Amino acid sequence: MPPKFIFVLGGVLSGLGKGVVTSSIGKLLKSEGYDVTAIKIDPYINLDAGTLRPTEHGEVWVTQDGGEIDQDLGNYERFLNTNIPKQNNITTGQIYLNVIEKERRLEYGGRDVEVIPDIPNEIMRRIYQIAEGHDFVLVEVGGTTGDIENLLFLYAIREIGRKHPSVYIFVTYLPFLRNVGELKTKPTQHAISRLRETGIFPDFVVTRAEVPTDRQRRWIIAQRCFVDEENVIDDPDLDNIYEVPLLFRKQKFGEKILNKFGLKISNDPNMSGWEKMVENMKTATKEVRIGVVGKYVEHGAAKHRDVYISIIQALIHAGAYLNVKPVIEQVQSSNLSQPETSTLEELKKYDGILVPGGFGSTGVEGKIEAIRYCREKNVPFLGLCYGMQLAVVEYARNVLGWNAHTTEIEKTEYPVIDILPEQKSLIENGKYGGTMRLGSYVAIIKDGTRIFDAYKNSNRFEKDKEEIKNLESHKIGIVKPDQYTITERHRHRYEVNPRFVKELENNGLIFSGRHVRLDGQELMEFLELKNHCCFLATQAHPEFKSRLENPSPIFVEFMRCAAKL
Repeated sequence: MPPKFIFVLGGVLSGLGKGVVTSSIGKLLKSEGYDVTAIKIDPYINLDAGTLRPTEHGEVWVTQDGGEIDQDLGNYERFLNTNIPKQNNITTGQIYLNVIEKERRLEYGGRDVEVIPDIPNEIMRRIYQIAEGHDFVLVEVGGTTGDIENLLFLYAIREIGRKHPSVYIFVTYLPFLRNVGELKTKPTQHAISRLRETGIFPDFVVTRAEVPTDRQRRWIIAQRCFVDEENVIDDPDLDNIYEVPLLFRKQKFGEKILNKFGLKISNDPNMSGWEKMVENMKTATKEVRIGVVGKYVEHGAAKHRDVYISIIQALIHAGAYLNVKPVIEQVQSSNLSQPETSTLEELKKYDGILVPGGFGSTGVEGKIEAIRYCREKNVPFLGLCYGMQLAVVEYARNVLGWNAHTTEIEKTEYPVIDILPEQKSLIENGKYGGTMRLGSYVAIIKDGTRIFDAYKNSNRFEKDKEEIKNLESHKIGIVKPDQYTITERHRHRYEVNPRFVKELENNGLIFSGRHVRLDGQELMEFLELKNHCCFLATQAHPEFKSRLENPSPIFVEFMRCAAKL
């Protein structure tokens, strides 16, 4: 059947969870057997999210094909259990750049190129291109109604709705005034009024609030916003985002959407695996305390929740799989290296320590101290990207006695971490955006290692074969037929310096996975320690491939050890 479009818009304020709403709708439709994809529209002028500050914008999601994207694509992949390409992220910068490049090539035939209709037309072209071959296309429009920056996207999706079967869903915030004990609908009424000015009338209104939306509030929204009362969908705050599809199913949201398209719902949606994992999260009683030691933690007077969102979700997935309850706390790494603020002693309360990726010098010494604590105290450790690099620095310093560091921070006698050769000229010429080692790369896993057992138990050696076939040759590298291979996603410019690999190995550091470039040069992808309860690290970002129904093997192994299972 031709693709059908579902547009998800937001009102009143940002950060409502439109991505979770979009992902949950996609999960319901996919459970009905439909082919579903999702698009995120970001109104900023940046070409992608790669150069945005994490403390302002949150996590940068990395796609299989190397896109640096808004974190909502991570929710899409986690809920739909599928890989979504970088073309499914559309920004204002991409649209204007494409239009200007077409004008330079005379593709407009020498006529005036106008904001209307050329910008909306380019937006529609991109959406139609992505939609090919899918039953449903979910399109989340970033920002809120009334923002000048998303106006042209609203014009474009209005036009799509005039020409193709479409449904419009408006996600709105209902403030709860505790002094009177009442949810207020007036901001929603004004937001939808602004939306109607663009020619879009929502088919559904999803209410986000701290508490469930009562019948009276739903009736008021229905009467004053011109929607059917049964199409006002309640979405209160939940402890677990993976319950949202089940909450929507109880309200027959998927069935109502399909009815709008003249389609019927099946009697046996495929949600059993999802329900089991959600039930595990609800019933798990064994708590496992995990400390995430990062540099992007403190945000004003609070702790930032979005910077390490995929890591937190991967820990949750592993916990659900093992039927344990992860209690995750973020620790500001810079506080661990200053005598007057050091909280290193507080690390004793954690069953496991995770050191995530990052860039620059801030908090580096604190991360190194946390890694040393784990190695010396036999505490389960997992290092990701920069976390692996700093694990090498810590080992070189405190076991081998070298004056070691990464050249990202300073020149040193023992630069055990150095910039990738192909990155040097890029940095010298100021080419930062979209130029890191990005996307999925093949890693050859060494038999007999803990990493090998973790990936073998998850059947990833078999699962990744199809993905490997579709990778470019330089991302596969040199692989022999009898070798065990997996893929993980990357985002980095620095690597373990090949000059020191052999000496590090001779002194007890085990590199249990590596990528062999087409020129024969090896890049270290995984490391571990033999005489340790669980000391694991990877140059990759395995959190980007973790799904509720298919958790990351290295996270499962780390969590298993932290839980002492």
